[in-house]
Amino acid sequence: MPKLVDHDQRRAELARVAWDVISRDGIEGVTVRKIAEQANVSVGGLRHYFDSQRGLLLFAAKAMADKVTARIAEHLRGDLPGRDRARLMLEELLPLDADRRVDVEVWLACLMRSRFDESLGELHAAGLPGERHICRLAVAHFCGQPPPEHIGDPLDNAHLDRQARRLHTFINGLSLQAVMYPREFPVEEIRRLLHDELAALLPEGP
Repeated sequence: MPKLVDHDQRRAELARVAWDVISRDGIEGVTVRKIAEQANVSVGGLRHYFDSQRGLLLFAAKAMADKVTARIAEHLRGDLPGRDRARLMLEELLPLDADRRVDVEVWLACLMRSRFDESLGELHAAGLPGERHICRLAVAHFCGQPPPEHIGDPLDNAHLDRQARRLHTFINGLSLQAVMYPREFPVEEIRRLLHDELAALLPEGP
């Protein structure tokens, strides 16, 4: 009797292997042969799922974005105070543990590659508005304001929308520096910096 293969599970396994290779060797290290070797499958078996290195990279990048988005969606559905929800959402974009460090490394590598690789054009086009939407949601929940319904929608409050754009820049810079210089940015320091940045959203007391 032929062995049944769960193709969705196999794709997810291959994506995880690609993430590990990108994190360890950089995006140029992601070759069909290397992924096949790491995943213990034949090159022909790998091509059943991805017909090229570009196809593999695109799938790995999308799978990474979907994984992070799903975690953020869990926080949005949870019964949490707005400030806690905002903090937890933003923490999903920062390298606060081994899994999220790989997430950030893969995302940054694919985003940089997308500047020159047309096959990653969809990722390049979606990256900035998607991240900004998360920051707008975080600011809205943190400040008790109506969240935007759709990606690209600004916050109703123009001042808070400017703050969300600033927060987006802060999150990007912090994630990059924390990945590049991990000794300078231990977990407690990343969380302290995020706490201080969120506190700056609140109006000053009398």
